[in-house]
This record gives sequence, C-alpha cells and structure tokens, in this order.
Amino acid sequence: MKLAASIVAVAVLSASVAMGAATKSYQVTGPVLEVKGDVIVIQKGKEKWEISRDKDTKVTGDLKAGSKATVFYQMKATSVEVKGAEKKVDKKTEKKTEKK
Repeated sequence: MKLAASIVAVAVLSASVAMGAATKSYQVTGPVLEVKGDVIVIQKGKEKWEISRDKDTKVTGDLKAGSKATVFYQMKATSVEVKGAEKKVDKKTEKKTEKK
C-alpha cells in the first residue's frame, strides 16, 4: 500500500513540476513612454514595447510616463489558426502503402 501511495505521489509531483515549467517568464527594462488603461509602453533601444496588463498585474511604485521600469511578462497564445497545412507524404512510405 505504501508503495502504491509513493508512486501516486511521485506522479502527481512530476506532473505539477512539468506544468509549472511550461510557461517561461521574460523581462524588459526601460523608460515608460505611456501608461493607458490596460497597456504599458516601454522604450527598449529603438523599439517601443506595448505590454498588456490586467487587474491581477502587481505594480510596485509609481507607474507613470518618464519613470524607468522593469516589466516581467509571459507569452501565452490566445488562439491558433492553422492555414495551408498540407501533410507531406514520404514517397517510400507511399509506395509501401500502395502495395498492401
């Protein structure tokens, strides 16, 4: 019984670690150009980065244009649309399939 419980515990812990490691975190630091509702605009080199935020975004300090800030963020797909995905057929596999 202890062995079964140990195996289940290891499986649950492994799954939770794998799920936690799936989303990578990034950061960008630079002067804040603009803060509007749900977007923070940061200057990084010559590029302007627009990063969205919501009610759960934790802000420490006075976030306003002109201040320097580091924004920590994660990339997450909101939807995926696949177009023109054609299946490539290996000619060797195709010939074997035709003979059967």
